[in-house]
Amino acid sequence: MRDIIKAAVAIIIVCIALFFVNDYLNKSSGKASSDTVTIYNWGEYIDPDLIAQFEEESGYRVVYETFDSNEAMMTKIEQGGTSYDIAVPSEYAIEKMKENDLLLPIDHSMIPNLKNIDPYFLDLSFDPKNEFSIPYFWGTVGIVFNPSLLDGQTFDSWEALWDPSLKGQVLLVDSAREVIGMGLNSLGYSLNSTDENELAEAAAKLSKLTPNVKAIIGDEVTQLMVNEEAPVALTWSGQAADMMWENEELDYSVPEEGSNLWFDNMVIPKTAANVVGAHAFINFMLDAEVAAQNADYVGYSIPNAAAMELMDEEVISDERFYPTEETRDHLEVYNNLGLEMLGNYNELFLKFKMSTN
Repeated sequence: MRDIIKAAVAIIIVCIALFFVNDYLNKSSGKASSDTVTIYNWGEYIDPDLIAQFEEESGYRVVYETFDSNEAMMTKIEQGGTSYDIAVPSEYAIEKMKENDLLLPIDHSMIPNLKNIDPYFLDLSFDPKNEFSIPYFWGTVGIVFNPSLLDGQTFDSWEALWDPSLKGQVLLVDSAREVIGMGLNSLGYSLNSTDENELAEAAAKLSKLTPNVKAIIGDEVTQLMVNEEAPVALTWSGQAADMMWENEELDYSVPEEGSNLWFDNMVIPKTAANVVGAHAFINFMLDAEVAAQNADYVGYSIPNAAAMELMDEEVISDERFYPTEETRDHLEVYNNLGLEMLGNYNELFLKFKMSTN
């Protein structure tokens, strides 16, 4: 009798163990039902009220973390320490994540609000048919400046940043693609150039900018410009919009030689633990009212046509932040340069940064 009881207990223990192993494997594959959605996004890139609204409407609890560069985001996802359900990479990063098999395909049938997106922002080269990504925000790289602190300078050309009158007054964002791209564009070259001679010319051109550089920084550029501690900065359009909202003296320009047209999209990393919740969050963010509220808070341009119908006409008609399709066609999207070439860009940028210290 004791042997029978022992056998029964052993069977029960094995069954319990198998249940937990199966539950763990399901969660690891992203197929398990979960009450949490873990989001990995850029800093200050969502209205916090919308996170609370999503939690209330969906029943999910949101865990929200931020990153400050595509490279940092990709490294952390590749390491797999945290099962992020949503990430928001830029276009060239999406290409690289696809190559490295870091993304899950998106089920469009679970995102009915996809109909709200302007077709211009769908089926782009970095993700044909939007198999792995859904548009979130877009914008440009340009120059924000304060005419009241300048002697009549305009910034229709990148060359204006090299004006000797700007000695020690130019702020630059701390990003290799933006700064090296600016150097390339100022010479009439593509910001995706892989030509060693063109890159060397761009580096030499940037070295001549060194006397004008006040600082190479991150988000601090906003307050420095708002507080009129500098008259001009290289920045992203949405960041410029935030500055201009706080200081009406500021203006923004995209130089005529060309610049970057960027797209940030929502993706589902392959290590996601809640794929259903991830789709629910994407669909929520594509709701017209939600997207309009988010755009009003963040300040960047949205690809959501339905949301734009709810927004202030003065905002969406401002061609500095919603450039015409004709203007957009003259701008460039960042390509995935590959690990070796990206290393070259980073090395050139590091040398430039060191020369400004």
